[in-house]
Amino acid sequence: MVAVTPAGETRIWTTLDLEKDGKQHGFLRLPFSTDLSAYGTIPIPITCIRNGEGPTALLVAGNHGDEYEGQIALGKLARQIKPADVRGRIIILPALNYPAVAAGRRLSPLDEGNLNRLFPGKANGTPTEMIAHYVVTVLLPLSDLVIDLHSGGRSLSYYPCCLIRDGGIEAETAKLVELMKIFGAPVGSISDGSGGGASTTLSAAAQSCGVPALTAELGGGGDISRAGEAIATQGLRRVLRHIGILPGVETEPPPPVRMMRVEGKDAFIYAACRGIFEPCVGIGDSVHAGQCAGFIHPIEGAHRPTEAIYLAKSGFVACCRFPAITDPGDCLFKLLSEIERL
Repeated sequence: MVAVTPAGETRIWTTLDLEKDGKQHGFLRLPFSTDLSAYGTIPIPITCIRNGEGPTALLVAGNHGDEYEGQIALGKLARQIKPADVRGRIIILPALNYPAVAAGRRLSPLDEGNLNRLFPGKANGTPTEMIAHYVVTVLLPLSDLVIDLHSGGRSLSYYPCCLIRDGGIEAETAKLVELMKIFGAPVGSISDGSGGGASTTLSAAAQSCGVPALTAELGGGGDISRAGEAIATQGLRRVLRHIGILPGVETEPPPPVRMMRVEGKDAFIYAACRGIFEPCVGIGDSVHAGQCAGFIHPIEGAHRPTEAIYLAKSGFVACCRFPAITDPGDCLFKLLSEIERL
């Protein structure tokens, strides 16, 4: 597969030597000039653990700043793993969109950029576009695998899932399915990439560069799911052991994975009006076409009717809107379809 990367040389730099053996903690330096800091930079934490030749895994969290389980799991991994444990290299970015992480927001306060909607980025773009560009032009060419850890953030509650994009080529998809089963989230979800962020996500950028990518959804609501963090912690170690980077690490066997599919844009149910959202189904529920999944209660007064939400298709509720107040176009639910055989 031919890599599709944006033109221009990155303006982000790091003092870390990614070819050096040992464990290094440091920062990517994102140039950001302000009234009070003419030559200022934004520090983005990075850890590199390398020990000789072998594959490279790029591990990312904080792609969205209000998603915390992955940030904790990668922080633990970076502190606990010793160079002697490693065969190859692990590059860890626990707070990739650091301005958003520091603000506890999905979007960067510097430019309102949604990092996972701006790949492949721009060398001389906004700060968020520059981060995406660095990942695509510097880090992905070094990588044999990418794992991008997410959750629902402040707007969604998510059933723990591991997601892949259909590789198109049967062998590529089979490899991703194998890795997804080893990661061991309760649900494995396969997407054609047409929904959500489509071609603008990190997983899409990795696919365009020929790098296998796993994405995980681990919780949501702006809270910490201990179960989601534990899934990430064990899943990371299992996958890194499987590809030979952590050959001696002790892991629990992966639990059974329920294989499901995202049926494109039809998987998402959106609000049609403003009001107070009352769900009648929750994440992990199996629902059927024609079922009432919730209500939107008007806030303008009792003269306005309550809006019932009926499902057009059957499926498994993977995520549900978290805040009660909703506006037209807000995602209320995402449904997955069962895969009988894979």
